[in-house]
Amino acid sequence: MIVGMRVSAKVDYAVRASVELAVAQTGEDPLRPVKAEALARAQEIPLKFLENILQGLRQAGIAESRRGPDGGHLLARPAAEISIADVIRAIDGPLAGVGGRRPDELQFSGSAAPLKDVWIAVRSTLRGLLEEISLADVASGDLPAQVAELTSDPRAWAKR
Repeated sequence: MIVGMRVSAKVDYAVRASVELAVAQTGEDPLRPVKAEALARAQEIPLKFLENILQGLRQAGIAESRRGPDGGHLLARPAAEISIADVIRAIDGPLAGVGGRRPDELQFSGSAAPLKDVWIAVRSTLRGLLEEISLADVASGDLPAQVAELTSDPRAWAKR
C-alpha cells in the first residue's frame, strides 16, 4: 500500500509485471500468454513472489491465466482500460489509508479535526493521478501531460 507515499515492493513488482503484460498485448500475437518465468526474468522479480502477485491480479480481474504448454498470463482486458490505481488496489487495497482505515472513516477531535480533510485531499490527489495513467500509457511511454508537468518541477526531484 502507499503509506506516507511509500510504494511497497509488492506493488512495484505488480505494476511492472502488469506493464510487461501490456507490452505483450501489443506484440505480434496479443493473445499469447506470457509465462511467469519470463515476466520474472524481464523485471528481475523473484518468481515465488511474482506468482503470489499474479494470483492477486487474477482475483481482481486484471490478469488471467491459461494452462498447458502454451499457457501463461495475460491481461484480462485491454491495457488502456487498466489504470495504475487498479493494480495498486488489487494488491494492497485502497490508495490512501491512515492506520489501516480509509480517510472517510476517520474521526478526529479538537484541533486535529481538520486532518480528515487533509487525508481526503491526499487520497483525491493520488486518485487524480493514478487513475489517469493506464498500463498502455506506461507500456508505450506516452504518459499523460500531467506526469510531465509534475516531473518538470525541480521540487519534485528534491530529497526531503
